[in-house]
Amino acid sequence: MFESTTQVRVRYAETDQMNVVYHGNYAQYFEVGRVETIRQLGFTYKAMEQMGVIMPIVEFHSKFLRPAHYDDLLTVKTILKELPSGHRIEFHQEVYNEAGKLLTIGKVTLYFVKAGSMEKTTCPEALLDKLKTYFT
Repeated sequence: MFESTTQVRVRYAETDQMNVVYHGNYAQYFEVGRVETIRQLGFTYKAMEQMGVIMPIVEFHSKFLRPAHYDDLLTVKTILKELPSGHRIEFHQEVYNEAGKLLTIGKVTLYFVKAGSMEKTTCPEALLDKLKTYFT
């Protein structure tokens, strides 16, 4: 299992008239978490794209437990519970406020596909090698 955390501060434009983070913004928070997770492994989305592999989202699930508000400093925890299998990878994500209260949970499934043809492919070996050390 591999876990990482990153922080995001809620901007005013991300809230609604109730001063609550609009639910659609959690997709962006989750993305920040995923990108930074891969970076913390010593790899980048950019490097993957340069290899001709992209990762479209095929499933996105979220459950909202408590609201986040303007100027809150959020911690996005991203968890890889298992190695990528074949062409898919699952990220489990949790968002906490500064008091450590769990606000939102989610799971995002992405596929590895070839950029030009959109054919399913496997996880790039360079990324898989970095992940394997956490799953032995």
